[in-house]
Amino acid sequence: MPSVSLPSAYQEQMIQMLGAREAKTFLSSYSAERLYGLRINTLKVSPDAPLMSTLQQRFGLQPVPWCPDGFYYPEDRRPGKHPYHAAGLYYIQEPSAMSAVELLAPKPGETVLDLAAAPGGKSTQIAAKMQGEGLLVSNEIHPARAKILAENIERMGVRNALVTNASPDQLSARFPLAYDRIMLDAPCSGEGMFRKDERAVEEWSPEAVELCAARQRDILHDAVKMLKPGGMLAYSTCTFNRAENEENMRWLLEQYPFMELLEEKRIWPHRQAGEGHYVALLHRADAHPANLPDTGSPEHLESSRVLGTTKTSKPARSSIGKAAASKGSEEVQAVQSCLAWIKEQTRGFDVDPDRLAAFGEALYLLPQGKELRLTPDLLSGLKIPRAGLRLGIARKGRFEPDHALALALAREQAVRCVDLAADSAEAAAYLRGEVLAVEPSLQGWTLVALDGYPIGFGKCSGGQLKNHYPKGLRQTGY
Repeated sequence: MPSVSLPSAYQEQMIQMLGAREAKTFLSSYSAERLYGLRINTLKVSPDAPLMSTLQQRFGLQPVPWCPDGFYYPEDRRPGKHPYHAAGLYYIQEPSAMSAVELLAPKPGETVLDLAAAPGGKSTQIAAKMQGEGLLVSNEIHPARAKILAENIERMGVRNALVTNASPDQLSARFPLAYDRIMLDAPCSGEGMFRKDERAVEEWSPEAVELCAARQRDILHDAVKMLKPGGMLAYSTCTFNRAENEENMRWLLEQYPFMELLEEKRIWPHRQAGEGHYVALLHRADAHPANLPDTGSPEHLESSRVLGTTKTSKPARSSIGKAAASKGSEEVQAVQSCLAWIKEQTRGFDVDPDRLAAFGEALYLLPQGKELRLTPDLLSGLKIPRAGLRLGIARKGRFEPDHALALALAREQAVRCVDLAADSAEAAAYLRGEVLAVEPSLQGWTLVALDGYPIGFGKCSGGQLKNHYPKGLRQTGY
């Protein structure tokens, strides 16, 4: 018998889908132990890095068959509690969920949208495949979840992601025909969550399934509006019913004849080692944006990309690079102090001045696509928890680097670095926010690394490293 009390209507649904014999096997999978997984962050750890053998031994990793960077681990190994997690060396992710981005297969240099991105598993997987080249827009409509998304993208050291907190229709009005690939992990009835979340069971009903399916169709309308001709759309859910999966795909093909269904995949918890997932890959086959309502003309799109002009734009609250010179001396000083710090304190970390965006005192390196050129005007009116890579804060001509910059650097890119053993008392002290003793010769801003992988900044003076690990991240348990 299942270890959770499943609604009778749900059990009947699965019997109709699978047949009585297989449905019995499927339902009995709920009494099995949950499976746990992590995905190696290849922005930081290469597959042939010596650390890989350390991770495999420490956490008992076993490969996930559909994701080359994914691994199962036993629950008692708890990799999320290890300092390597804080350094962004891997992302804790349910193994089945890794399948969607593998099917989408984003490439470096592309312009990619993750339309319902929180908490960030698929966005950070996309970013790893893009390897810092191109533009990733990661969107989440709920503000609290958008904040978590931004934090996870920061922890993984992603440089080329813009995090937005917007509704799908807001984005489709702003970015028509803009994306090479779109990932839509649609909000769903969560039938694949039943084993780990009792609330998902309590909230499920046939009516909830229909509401979810209707909402997914609304989001799909906006996704298609934003997909370039020739682009790819991956649609996924963590639910099993056909209404939210195959039937929605059939509906999409009827609505948009220029869309082609290339592949559908399911991971079933009684057949594969995972909680379950559905993913479909679609191709937009039209050569021209014909028969697509409310997307705007190609002329309007080009204007949006280059000039940042939209009908709903408000005056921008930020400035970029050369444009800062006309905004006032404070912006000029902020940009100059940032560029000077980067030049003096880093090696091989190039910053294009024209991509520097000042949002108040904070300076960001704004990501750019080959065609979709982000500008303050284009972004004006959108809620943006993370406008690319946050480099730091400039106050009165002085620049203070941000924690996000530390996590985006490689050890060899810092002029000064203190490298600590991840399991050492010094590493635990740093993660608690304590002052560390260092060589008296070290002076100024210094990168702190764990086994060669950056974890944060400190400032050295008089044989001490003043801790700049963010207070909100400090761990008393380390």
